[in-house]
Amino acid sequence: MILCCGEALIDMIPAPTLSGRNGYVPHSGGAVFNTAIALGRLGAPAGMLTAISSDLFGQQLLADLAASQVDRSMVIPTDRPTTLAFVRLENGQARYAFFDENSAGRMLTPADMPILPPAVTALFLGGISLAVEPGASAYADLALTQGTGRVVMLDPNIRPGFIKDADAYRARLAHLMARADIFKVSDEDLAWLIPGAAALADRVKTLRDAGDAVVIVTRGSAGAEAWLRDGTHIAVPGRAVTVVDTVGAGDTFNAGVLAHLAKGGHLTRAGIAALSPDHLRDALAFGAAVAAITVSRAGANPPWHHEVTA
Repeated sequence: MILCCGEALIDMIPAPTLSGRNGYVPHSGGAVFNTAIALGRLGAPAGMLTAISSDLFGQQLLADLAASQVDRSMVIPTDRPTTLAFVRLENGQARYAFFDENSAGRMLTPADMPILPPAVTALFLGGISLAVEPGASAYADLALTQGTGRVVMLDPNIRPGFIKDADAYRARLAHLMARADIFKVSDEDLAWLIPGAAALADRVKTLRDAGDAVVIVTRGSAGAEAWLRDGTHIAVPGRAVTVVDTVGAGDTFNAGVLAHLAKGGHLTRAGIAALSPDHLRDALAFGAAVAAITVSRAGANPPWHHEVTA
């Protein structure tokens, strides 16, 4: 099972009302939640580890996990409120305003985390869950203490507005990067993590020097690039598609990569270490294919396996 560890929240997506003004429609979301949903729909064995509220939005989140065949046995119930993310679309790009104080996912502590069963063979972490305390420390501790023997994929999906202490956040990511088997960032994330005028390849080298992970950089419509542990560089183009919005695009890409690696028997620590350029290229291409479907429709609505042509 690929266990997705992190936030589950509600994206409030703008939509026109009868009065002509925009209203907001609640869509289940969150970077880690979206990845779990996409994995389930792609037929990969997926689970979700997060805290989910007993409120009406929490009930929606649980129902959507079930509908997409995501294991919910490691969800932690709580009476704290669900995080809300109000979305503003600018030329199809999503910008967010978060309401997250004292929320279900944010207030997790290391003591809340379960002992993971042997069925969990890979961990996926990232998103705002790694930026806000005490949950950030809880998820980082989980990866560092229970990631042994399991594949760990990390996508920080950086939201600068959440980061109160940039030095502490970068230090936390550095600890996790040293343990990660796959580290994925967008080009915007990379520019925030390593500011300055350095070229993309030089920034990636800095990441690669921090650990032993396969590094993946997504570049929106320009596609994705990756570097294997031995430095071999791979690139795949983006898919031409009419973009409705980009909500959940990177999360769906992550799921596509993980699902493809799992299906091919490569999603083990030994398998990642021995990954060939062709295997990684195929996984990136599949990720791009599923992400292209997501951006062609409103909100984070990943495709089912029968909708994808790799």
